[in-house]
Amino acid sequence: MNMAGKLFVVATPIGNLKDITFRAIETLKASDLIAAEDTRQTKILLDNYGINVPCTSYHKFNLAQKTKSIISQLTQGKTVSLVSDAGTPGISDPGEELIKQAIDSGIEVVPIPGASAALTALSVSGFSTKRFVFEGFLPHEGKSRRRVLRKLVEEDRTMVFYESPHRLIKSLNDMLSILGDRKLCIARELTKKFEETFRGTTKEAILHFSSKEILGELTIVL
Repeated sequence: MNMAGKLFVVATPIGNLKDITFRAIETLKASDLIAAEDTRQTKILLDNYGINVPCTSYHKFNLAQKTKSIISQLTQGKTVSLVSDAGTPGISDPGEELIKQAIDSGIEVVPIPGASAALTALSVSGFSTKRFVFEGFLPHEGKSRRRVLRKLVEEDRTMVFYESPHRLIKSLNDMLSILGDRKLCIARELTKKFEETFRGTTKEAILHFSSKEILGELTIVL
């Protein structure tokens, strides 16, 4: 008899703690273990909803060790909830490795849907949502980043990217030189107190964000 537990992939808020579903709270409370990218960040959410379940860190620096440990607990019948720092686990997130290995091990993987920064930004961008492509984070290194962008020159779907504050201007400059001065939407600190949604051209975005301190990860819709 297969006595394996279940891996729940639980979406959590991308900012505002109220953006969590009743089902997500119920699932987290019923778990034996919560695998979190940053346990300190997740503890804020858990404390807010009175969830007293053990947490273990699961991030890109301990993938091999922790994946093996969590899979072992799942095969022993434990219920594990996977969460990221914000949004849906597995999307530009280390959690994808645990999900893959759980599937390969015959463990049931259950999605608990919720917030996603990519879809949230896309929904308010004003651009076509009929066909879009998610590119995640562009490469850190400039040469690799420009190589990826060159492959997107003929892309006619709406494109969605994630970017960090300290690489935003570099990425925007590369987009300008390779893709041209296009209309875009940049969403920052979504659902938080200092939420900002910038709409304009690539050149205007470079001017706007060069003149201020940039805090929080950003979603670019192009």
